[in-house]
Amino acid sequence: MPEPLLAQRLRRLPVATVLGREVRVALGPCARFLGLAHLNREEVGAGLLIPHCSSVHTFGMRLPLDLYFLGEYGEVVTVRREVGPRHLAFCARARAVLEVPAGEGGENLAATS
Repeated sequence: MPEPLLAQRLRRLPVATVLGREVRVALGPCARFLGLAHLNREEVGAGLLIPHCSSVHTFGMRLPLDLYFLGEYGEVVTVRREVGPRHLAFCARARAVLEVPAGEGGENLAATS
């Protein structure tokens, strides 16, 4: 059952378990480009996985994000915490990025890799 406040555009996306969290997976160019931009905290759910990705932007974000850059096997290769609006973040070793509302992943999320 979809989360009642989850943004409509996120409800249509598939769900995957990443680092112990059930998150939506950004497939397709629109979902990948928009990410969690222009959404309020209650609309973003547990986070968003962007596969085949090594960089993200936070233009249009309404909340800060913790960014978990994941390697080839889903392991955390680097974490950027409290990334606010209007920033670019990049990790050359990353193969995917998990976007989580800031402060909601904690140390446990990074330690599960």
